[in-house]
Amino acid sequence: MKKIAFHNLGCKVNAYETEAMLQQMESRGYQVVPFEEKADVYVVNTCSVTNMADRKSRQMLHRARKRNPEALVVAVGCYAQADPDRVLADGAVDLVVGNDQKGRLAELIEARTSSLVEIGAVREYEELRVADSQEHTRAFLKIQDGCNQFCSYCLIPYLRGRVRSRRPEEVVAEARRLAEKGFREVVLTGIHLSSYGQRPDASQRPDAGQEAGAAVPDILREEAGEPLLHLIQELSGVEGIARIRLGSLEPRIVTEHFAEALAANSKICPHFHLSLQSGCNATLGRMNRHYTTGEYYEKCQLLRRVFAHPAITTDVIVGFPGETEEEFEETCRFLEQVRFYETHVFKYSRRKGTRADRMPDQVPEEVKARRSSVLLAMTERHSAEFRQYYRGRQEEILLEQEVTVQGQRMYEGYTREYVKGFVPAEGHRPGELALAEL
Repeated sequence: MKKIAFHNLGCKVNAYETEAMLQQMESRGYQVVPFEEKADVYVVNTCSVTNMADRKSRQMLHRARKRNPEALVVAVGCYAQADPDRVLADGAVDLVVGNDQKGRLAELIEARTSSLVEIGAVREYEELRVADSQEHTRAFLKIQDGCNQFCSYCLIPYLRGRVRSRRPEEVVAEARRLAEKGFREVVLTGIHLSSYGQRPDASQRPDAGQEAGAAVPDILREEAGEPLLHLIQELSGVEGIARIRLGSLEPRIVTEHFAEALAANSKICPHFHLSLQSGCNATLGRMNRHYTTGEYYEKCQLLRRVFAHPAITTDVIVGFPGETEEEFEETCRFLEQVRFYETHVFKYSRRKGTRADRMPDQVPEEVKARRSSVLLAMTERHSAEFRQYYRGRQEEILLEQEVTVQGQRMYEGYTREYVKGFVPAEGHRPGELALAEL
């Protein structure tokens, strides 16, 4: 029995696809071992969202080669897709597999080819599925791939291709399989989840790009969100699934109809990640984001009107080209106004091939670091304020794993708003819904 080891980098979509590839190889008779052990095959699912992600991808590929110089080292994912010739020329990699070829991983490995896999535009959703999940009680469920947004700082549309959506019946079937395995919560994931159900435009090249001020994509129009709502309704009927959690959403999908439909569904977790990127309209324009801070704030207020105390989280990039001190201060004021549960702060990373890479007034690294530290301190304060609301309350948590708290055996779990809680381990088991005093 050949041994194979996997290492995942990057987003929840990558995590889902790594799990699917792992199960694919297990079904072919491979023994999956930890990445730290000696294996016959190493598969690194790479990421290329930042320069740091590129660096980590290279490091893990070199680490695999060092562990077993005779092994087959396979680079899959976005870093491999971005520049396959460079990856192969590195010497640590034997096989490069693009994002549209992950479903053929077993076939390509067994062929023992060192030829470059053809990487091109993907026009249909590639069926990668999982039959189980490494999570204790929660499972990622990928429903969509690709992105048509072409934000000026982002390579993902070039690396993942145009929007493709998974068939609703296949999503529901996978949810049923997961429920049969005992999973109570599914997290819907995708590269651009809000575009679920949007048809790929065959006339649009994935590398065409868009200039700032380009026409608003179809997914951002008022009727957007209907296919996603229909899918959620179908998933709500799956016996055994108690919670449906949504991945990152485009702010403009949050219409009154969309928000009220979610609020009427008892299985929806009121935990919403609305990508912001900047709290300054001038910066948003250079980023080619398709909303203003005023529109964004309205969406947050809408969610807070229809849900009692929703968890709203976001992403913010500091040090985007041209960001002045005044623009950064504007972002700070906006974050203080919204008061997110969590803000994921990223220092802008130049990506060759994007419009932002060619922009003037690149911000020095030391300025990015200072601004990042300011926002990290702010989000820590806001997060504590959000959690304080639940202090002393009894809330339902989904039990995940046993931990030791002050010498006592407890089960750890999360509320629907993703606030952590604990109950005594005695008489409980993972996958239960239990009341906990937070």
